[in-house]
Amino acid sequence: MKTRFVLPLSLLVAAAPVWAADAPYAGLQNRPIKALSSQEVGDLRAGRGMGMALAAELNNYPGPRHVLDLSDQLGLSVDQKSRISALFGEMAARAQGLGAQILDAEARLDRSFASGQTEETALRSMTAGIAGLKGELRYVHLRYHLVVRDLLSKDQIVRYSALRGYGSVDGEKHPAHGHPGRPGGAHGGHR
Repeated sequence: MKTRFVLPLSLLVAAAPVWAADAPYAGLQNRPIKALSSQEVGDLRAGRGMGMALAAELNNYPGPRHVLDLSDQLGLSVDQKSRISALFGEMAARAQGLGAQILDAEARLDRSFASGQTEETALRSMTAGIAGLKGELRYVHLRYHLVVRDLLSKDQIVRYSALRGYGSVDGEKHPAHGHPGRPGGAHGGHR
């Protein structure tokens, strides 16, 4: 008797991954914008980076928000803190504006398919527009990493990398600082 119940249960357990693989989008049809999770919608509204600036962040170009979060440990001067705070405000405003535009464009694309009225020329225009907005948003996030780096000293960048877990302060693993063609290494003359 036990064998009869174990065999069907084991078949169900073995088949479950197959059923899940056949329906990876089940439940997503209830999203307001089908192509975006609630986390992505929230990130776009708030102007968060969503990993868009990793090329900068992980190559020793600190981001304004994280620099401000670590301002005491980095020993930011009053001037540095003020300037980086202003830059963060600019970046957040631009990112939120672009995020709102992306959300509107994604909602239009979604409505187009929901209405059954999508045609190829409009589809090409909508997807190109979304791609352009996403590229601009990524540029905004990366640009502010570039600007903030020039406000920090070499030692602050080393400390930042260590505090963020990318390197160590004891000299074992320091980030590269030189920039080809820039006098004075990474930052030229710092204030």
